[in-house]
Amino acid sequence: MGGFAPKTGTLLVQAPHHKGIVSAIQQLLVSHGATVIDAAHHAEDGRLYQRLRFDSSMLEGPLEHALRNLAARFELSWQISYAKKRIAILTSKQEHCLYDLLVRHRGGELPCEIAMIISNHPDAEPIAKHFGTPFYYLPVTAESKPRQEADMVTLLQGIDLVVLARYMQILSPGFVKCFPQRIINIHHSFLPAFIGANPYRQAHERGVKMIGATSHYVTAELDQGPIIEQATVGISHRDGVDDLTRKGRDLEKRVLAAAVRAHLDDRILVHANKTVVFD
Repeated sequence: MGGFAPKTGTLLVQAPHHKGIVSAIQQLLVSHGATVIDAAHHAEDGRLYQRLRFDSSMLEGPLEHALRNLAARFELSWQISYAKKRIAILTSKQEHCLYDLLVRHRGGELPCEIAMIISNHPDAEPIAKHFGTPFYYLPVTAESKPRQEADMVTLLQGIDLVVLARYMQILSPGFVKCFPQRIINIHHSFLPAFIGANPYRQAHERGVKMIGATSHYVTAELDQGPIIEQATVGISHRDGVDDLTRKGRDLEKRVLAAAVRAHLDDRILVHANKTVVFD
């Protein structure tokens, strides 16, 4: 017997934890014809974080008006998503994270449209061509940075997420402001350790016994944005900087992909520079 695939929506909510708020949100969905597929919530420091996935194929009118009324009643903030997201990847000369994201996307692991690749170097153009992805080469110098970023902002209109796949440029506060909580970076250390440049060399000089990688949302303050995903690997006194770099690249790919997937799945809520990432 044939069936149909449900049209799935995702609702993310956070608010002060008022009595009755969880049931009020679910009742709102049900009263509008939505069928809740799954729900998860987390409470911390008097605040509620909730994610609900629902079948919207039988919705009776849009939910947004009712959610605005509920927001006024419970002081909640919300976001709702129905469609796959469009992402752009920014990269420089180090290609391992770019390759990994493109391969995962081709294999169906990342449910999105990769709309473009932007780079300040031409090296990645053959990679983009191989994967059939539009490529934009936008070189940058200290003098041309404002114009280059303005050109990027123009290209990125309609983009839901910007992924920095080892894009070795510091984005200006003005650029970051255009995409709040919509830029994900991979940093090659276990933040907050070894912020800034050359973290593998810093780790080697410090003699640490493990290194890590961190994926986070980008804010105006360098390497200080809300952390989404982290991982570590053990090292020994025998490992030089090149060994740390090689081991770290495997972590970078895995951690960045996990963070991007969590964002695409609408599993992340941010409050006070911290994240709640639902399973």
